[in-house]
Amino acid sequence: MPESAAEVTAAGIARLAGVGRAAVSNWRRRHPDFPRPVGGTETSPSFVLADVEQWLRAQGKLAEVPLRERVWQQVAGHPSGVVTALVRAGAVLLLLRERSAAWLELAAASDERLAETLPAALEETLTRRFGAERAVRTPPAAELAGSVPLLRGAAELAAEAGARQVFEFLLGRHLDANPRQYTLTPPGPAALMAALAATSSDARPTVLDPASGSGTLLRAVRTPSVLCAQDTDPDLAALAALRLALASGAEVRVRTGDSLRADAFPGLAADAVLCHPPFNERNWGHEELAYDPRWEYGFPARTESELAWVQHALARLRPGGTAVLLMPPAAASRRSGRRIRADLLRKGALRAVVALPAGAAPPYGIPLHLWVLRRPATGVAASPELLLVDATGDGRPGAAGRDRLDWPAVHTAVLDAWLPFDKHGTVAETPGASRAVPVIELLDDDVDLAPARHLPPPAAGGGATELAEVRERLSATLSRTVALTPPPAAPPRTDPAGAARPTGVTVGELARAGALELRAGGASSAGASAGPVRVLTEHDVLATQQASGTLPEEAAEDAVLLRAGDVVVPVLGGGSVARVVDETTAGAALGRNLQLLRPDPAALDPWFLAGFLRGTANHRQASSYASTATRLDVRRLQLPRLPLAEQQRYGERFRALAVFEEALRLAGRLGERLVRGMYDGLADGTVEP
Repeated sequence: MPESAAEVTAAGIARLAGVGRAAVSNWRRRHPDFPRPVGGTETSPSFVLADVEQWLRAQGKLAEVPLRERVWQQVAGHPSGVVTALVRAGAVLLLLRERSAAWLELAAASDERLAETLPAALEETLTRRFGAERAVRTPPAAELAGSVPLLRGAAELAAEAGARQVFEFLLGRHLDANPRQYTLTPPGPAALMAALAATSSDARPTVLDPASGSGTLLRAVRTPSVLCAQDTDPDLAALAALRLALASGAEVRVRTGDSLRADAFPGLAADAVLCHPPFNERNWGHEELAYDPRWEYGFPARTESELAWVQHALARLRPGGTAVLLMPPAAASRRSGRRIRADLLRKGALRAVVALPAGAAPPYGIPLHLWVLRRPATGVAASPELLLVDATGDGRPGAAGRDRLDWPAVHTAVLDAWLPFDKHGTVAETPGASRAVPVIELLDDDVDLAPARHLPPPAAGGGATELAEVRERLSATLSRTVALTPPPAAPPRTDPAGAARPTGVTVGELARAGALELRAGGASSAGASAGPVRVLTEHDVLATQQASGTLPEEAAEDAVLLRAGDVVVPVLGGGSVARVVDETTAGAALGRNLQLLRPDPAALDPWFLAGFLRGTANHRQASSYASTATRLDVRRLQLPRLPLAEQQRYGERFRALAVFEEALRLAGRLGERLVRGMYDGLADGTVEP
């Protein structure tokens, strides 16, 4: 085997062939000619990608590997690592974008000649784009030799989809596959932060992110002139540089290092700073930075690393420039930071605190805050008011959490309060949502800036009139539930001789016979900057609600789109759930941790299929147990062999049960809303006893 051969894991083989990992394990046991492992571990071996493709094609299990999948497998199996492969592919995509004629001339040569001549072309392009001091290193010819197939594939894919889209696809695959390795800012809060930092005077601003990560915040900036970024991780710095250069024509300056200890932009006067700093860092430089001139508002305590980042951001702004930071909620109320918060208020540097819904960004279980700050300008009086916005209720009701937030609603609610406040210095109060609070009211012993403390929420029920409407809806729903209650269960029908039960057949056997098609979900939902494709998430299926996620435009090509009559099953968690897709959900993309079963209507009734898949005993025998979760092997689920007419008879009964179940769910939600509204109304005086 060549040392530079790309490798692929069992999960990658399953993706190539469109099957589950269990099928790959079966192939390895049953076929002696299946390629031998060449690396990895005993529990997670790796195989030569070219050998696997050849075997799959010879077995008729692979007609042709899609180009996108081939390129990704070359990245994932690169002998030098995924990040190295991404950086080299990104550099070639940048060369292709900026000097397409030069790439075409180079690519016409042999692989050996391309590896020899490519470094000079990359050096010229990278230097022109990033300068002599840059985060992206030019690889020598010896290192490029094993990457040539990947580079050719990436360029070929870019000819179809565009260089930026290809890099976003590959980078997104890597980040999605390693969620614990990186702390990422989702597109929703990134777009909101960029909008808060934008001002009419900064048509083409200079923007800094001192903890840039993969560059998501800077990528959300519209029409920038200069993008400056710094990160402690050299790999992320290189990826961010290529991502930003491919996304816009702005000047890109990316440096590696700790912004607090070794600031790479000490003389910068940016128009805006966007930052998602690391939270709760104790080792941020408290000892060695005690006399740093950036601490204009007070020396942060060891436990207040976030306030160090706040002052670093202010120090890198021009007078009148705006900074937006994603902050933990504790930073607004910890006693150790009250003196700095008070000074930020007195000098007019802190302009707004926005409470976001839980699930906006990692850590997803905490409702994070946005702090909007402005560098005070000489001769301009400090603002007497601070804007407090509570957007925790603007996400989808009852669906707080990752991939479940209504980001357009959050975006609108926050900007509707901020834009008039930014223009006039004050804004009319919206009960429970926003208020311009006089600074003098906040300068007490605690200097607590948590919006919820200063914005008493309105009655949940909306007053007696709305509660009456809820009660009427609940009464109507309860009446409908009674009407939908299933009739008494009938005993099984048997003939005088005692007929045997129908033989069973597994979903895997039906798939092999062509009676249904199996597809695994993988769409990752995003936020406000997402494209028009909806995503049916795991939560949507469990909560029986409409598709709530959205899909980035560059990922739409790979998505599995739903059709009416499809059956969707969650594969994690151990619950007995199966959903038949209707016309309102058709067209949405299949989300993660979901399995699609697409029955042939001439052979299988979808409601019959979904009903038997929900059987408790069926799920128990088809589930496997790991240390932290239960996983369902959909192929092992069973259903009886019955004629289509008999299936439809069962299907009608299962459909009626589903309608009854939904009526019960609605009654429960309305009842909970009525009870909560009555409690709140009686407590705040909007409802009489």
